[in-house]
Amino acid sequence: MKALLATLLLITLVLGSSSFVHTTLAFSGFCSSKCQGRCAKAGVLDRCLKYCGICCEECKCVPSGTFGNKHECPCYRDKKNTKGKPKCP
Repeated sequence: MKALLATLLLITLVLGSSSFVHTTLAFSGFCSSKCQGRCAKAGVLDRCLKYCGICCEECKCVPSGTFGNKHECPCYRDKKNTKGKPKCP
């Protein structure tokens, strides 16, 4: 009985995690493409992509254009770093 329960639990975890991983990877692709556009004119591209990616994953959106338009995504606009300055590029 315990073996059957453990097997069912394992199958449930594998099936549930695969759909979660698929969704996460699909959203990562969204963030990657949106951040490439957002950071196209950045002076320090790798830093811009890093913070844009973090903000996109948390907020599920990225403002359009390479600068400004943060009103389109309030979560992205309102994120602050430890010094109180905007975290998201």
